Order: sequence, then C-alpha cells, then structure tokens
Amino acid sequence: MSRPTPAVDGAAAQARAQLAEDDRAGFDRLVHAVLSAPGATKQPALGAVLRSQLPGTAGVRWLHAEGISPMSRASALTAEHWLSLHTAWLAHEQAPRSSGRSNGHGPRADSRHGHAPGAQAAPRWF
Repeated sequence: MSRPTPAVDGAAAQARAQLAEDDRAGFDRLVHAVLSAPGATKQPALGAVLRSQLPGTAGVRWLHAEGISPMSRASALTAEHWLSLHTAWLAHEQAPRSSGRSNGHGPRADSRHGHAPGAQAAPRWF
C-alpha cells in the first residue's frame, strides 16, 4: 500500500518556489521521500531518513555542514536547508556509480548463490 503524497508547504514550498521549473519534479521526489519516511505517528529523525537518500556518510556530512542535529525532524528545515539538501541530493543522483551494470540495475552480487564470497549457507544433510 502506498503512502499519500504529503503536501509541500512551509519552508519546502518556499524552497520549491525558488527552483527552476525543470528542477521541481526532482525536488518533489526528495520532499516526498523525506516527509513520508516510515514512522509510526511522527516524523523520524533526519539522520535516519537521509541514510536512504544520500550514499554512505553523505547525509551525516550534510547535516554536520548545515549545523543540524541528526535527531532533528524535517519540520525543522528552513528553505535554505531544503535547497542545500536538494543540491546534495542532485550531486548523488548524478554521480557515476562504481560496479554498476550498464543496463542500470545496480551492482551485481559477487557470487551465483547471492551471498558474499565465502559466506555460503550451511549444507542440509537431513
């Protein structure tokens, strides 16, 4: 079941208004991903949300550079923060991927059985 698309308002709407028309669709995807992250009744911490949006430690580095606590919520972001986050997200989206396949399906498993090399499942002798 899909979650409803949250309305872009407040600081996110102000940031969206400053973007060129071509950049707004990507910005909307980012806002949707951040605002509709899984969480019971309240928004999860930004540190956890950004792990799925920025590679490796890029999310934590962005939070540190902006002076935002990883425990902050998306509602604490200003329009400038949203624009900066969008810029960082675009840099990630356009970055070349290492070990990616040419058909765009991401990295391939290292072995035919789907486990890391040397981490095969135990044989069943029963």
